[in-house]
Amino acid sequence: MADFYQTGLVPTLHSLRRDAAHHLDAELNRLGREKSIGLVLPALYSEFETPAMHGILDQLQRVTWLRRIVLVLSRADEEQYEQVRRLFERLPVESTVLWLDSEPIQDFLRTSEEAGLRVQSPGKGQACWLGTGYLLAKGDCDVIAFQDCDIKTYHRHMLSRLVYPLVAEDCQFEFAKAFYPRFTAQLNGRVTRLFLTPLVRALQDAGVQSGFLRFLDSFRYGLSGEIAMTKALARNLRVSPDWGLEVSTLSEVWQKVPAMRTCQVDLTDCYDHKHQILSPADSSRGLNKMTRDIAKALFTAVCRDGAVMQDELLKATLPHSYAKAAGEMVTRYAADAQFNGLDYDLHSEEFSVELFSESLAGAAREFVENPMGVPALPSWLRMEHAVPEALARLVTAAERDPAWFQVATA
Repeated sequence: MADFYQTGLVPTLHSLRRDAAHHLDAELNRLGREKSIGLVLPALYSEFETPAMHGILDQLQRVTWLRRIVLVLSRADEEQYEQVRRLFERLPVESTVLWLDSEPIQDFLRTSEEAGLRVQSPGKGQACWLGTGYLLAKGDCDVIAFQDCDIKTYHRHMLSRLVYPLVAEDCQFEFAKAFYPRFTAQLNGRVTRLFLTPLVRALQDAGVQSGFLRFLDSFRYGLSGEIAMTKALARNLRVSPDWGLEVSTLSEVWQKVPAMRTCQVDLTDCYDHKHQILSPADSSRGLNKMTRDIAKALFTAVCRDGAVMQDELLKATLPHSYAKAAGEMVTRYAADAQFNGLDYDLHSEEFSVELFSESLAGAAREFVENPMGVPALPSWLRMEHAVPEALARLVTAAERDPAWFQVATA
């Protein structure tokens, strides 16, 4: 997006020159000698059956400045794991496939549970958490980046833009988050456009006093999965294991990093990835579940920030305030789509808002009944204190080292 407008609390780094990415790659090859960079890729095996994942691998083969890659592979059998491992052997940097379903990793998780840590919560959050622990254990990555594996429009320059602010000599950023427009023949990104943004603003309009809400509203794409952070920050984060991952991560950043040391980065002109189903009849799937998880993570973050939210506001006022704010967004996006010659299905958009209103009401009831919600995954700093040699054990399990079998049978 070729603009240079700065708004909110978070510095915005714009992509003003389309030829600047080559400059960033040259700089990263130089700066990477001083600040090494690791990449975490959370992936289901099914993503390797799509063109998107193979496009990502083709692009990563041309990245020369990464120190290390760890792919956290879920829902795979041993044959599928071996197939993926062989694919990653072709990359020009040290790469590890951490097989989440393997017995060594499952044993590591069981041992952690026995030490009183809640880590048995499958999902993207758990995959990112394990990948983070692995890179921290290897100890040779100063910056850790995270990237989704279903991006149909992926280019290696997206990664360059994401990590550069954290290694640049004159910048002092500790956290970077991507933003981008999501569209094909129509506008995509319904949960950000029609749920998170109007919900945050509805809470503010309802008088909820929270600096975190202003911080969150400063991000152009608060639910983007592409982020980067320093290893010191990564060691101290506690994040949600479910669809609340992105909101809980930003809550942790808000608590631990000054706003001027965070930034958002313009990644690309057009971003497209796998689209989740709405699942109106089943609140345990699709965007129906995603919006519930996000709402509860947001309520937790706001309360953690010291704000007071009355039960009546959550259960009665907020769903109506949100519906009004979301309806205004539908009007805005209808005009935006028309201006750009894109398709716009008004019925589908308004149906999404109706479903999101119902999921918000459900999330509010669940939060009032159980404000603590799903336990966050522990920080790796806590893991090191609770489980002797936790990081070393994780490396042994991830690399399927024979030493694991000796430990397991001792």
